[in-house]
Amino acid sequence: MVLAACGVVPHGGNDAGVKFDSGVVDSGEVEDAGTPDAGTPDAGEEDTGVDAGVVDSGVVDAGPPGCPVPQGGAPFNLRVMAANLTSGAFSSYDPGEGARIMAGAQPDIVLIQEFNYGGRSDDDINAFVFDTFGPDYTWARGTGNIPNGIISRYPILESGEWDGAAPDRELVWAKIDFPGGGLLAISVHLLTSNATDRNLDATNIMVHLDAGVSPYAYVLIGGDFNTNTRNEAVFTTFAPRFKVTGPYPLDQFNNGNTTRDRSKPYDHVLASNCLAALQVPTVIGANQFDGGLVVDTRGYTPIADLAPALSGDSDAGSMQHMGVVKDFLIQP
Repeated sequence: MVLAACGVVPHGGNDAGVKFDSGVVDSGEVEDAGTPDAGTPDAGEEDTGVDAGVVDSGVVDAGPPGCPVPQGGAPFNLRVMAANLTSGAFSSYDPGEGARIMAGAQPDIVLIQEFNYGGRSDDDINAFVFDTFGPDYTWARGTGNIPNGIISRYPILESGEWDGAAPDRELVWAKIDFPGGGLLAISVHLLTSNATDRNLDATNIMVHLDAGVSPYAYVLIGGDFNTNTRNEAVFTTFAPRFKVTGPYPLDQFNNGNTTRDRSKPYDHVLASNCLAALQVPTVIGANQFDGGLVVDTRGYTPIADLAPALSGDSDAGSMQHMGVVKDFLIQP
């Protein structure tokens, strides 16, 4: 396995990294075939275990003896969203409903799945990010037919991908800088086939983290886990480093499930233990959600608090899932 940098592109900028977008037109298949990638070996190079850019002790790794200690900077809220919100026949954000939902939630970091828009060129993705979030956001996007990605209000210093078990998307990571420190964000879209196959990616991620990222670092894993329950093996695998217990994000009717029919908890934002200790309630207008918010526009009131999202957006044709939002109070 070779780990390389995905494109990290501010609006109007040029790709600073190695280009991965193949430009292949989406076949219209939304979910994976259910079988882990049998895997053509990467270019004959043996996996060295972890990318040096992630391991470094600069922005991400706070190091022992414990969690980062505030240095007196002004606290600020960091809102994180997991978003597999494509709609329409081609598994993309072209129809607009997913973009409106994300814009209405006002996240600082989005762990996005099926990151396709327009012709998939850098210019197209730049336009999508600019129109949805504004000129201050940057992005990283992986390979595959339905690639994972990361969108951030704060600078993306470095990004790349690890091999995933699914053949049509890899595990995308990004080092993100913000006042007083930073974090490592990982965007995932796990297999639909079964819990054992989903745990392949969880195990792979933990191997990379254990190889060189401090257990006290701020790390996020989020996206579409395709998990049928909250007791699957992936959560046991992540538990040594991440808070996997409740309280969980809920909608206004106390439903924490995120599939379109609201029957299963597919989507998640997991924070490493030091970052999870900083979680605060998610506040939207006059509404407060202590464990975070599951965004379902079909029942949210008042929907004006999520503008420009519309009440019918979560019910759009072929809408994938509901968004998941968590907030953290960062104290530099």
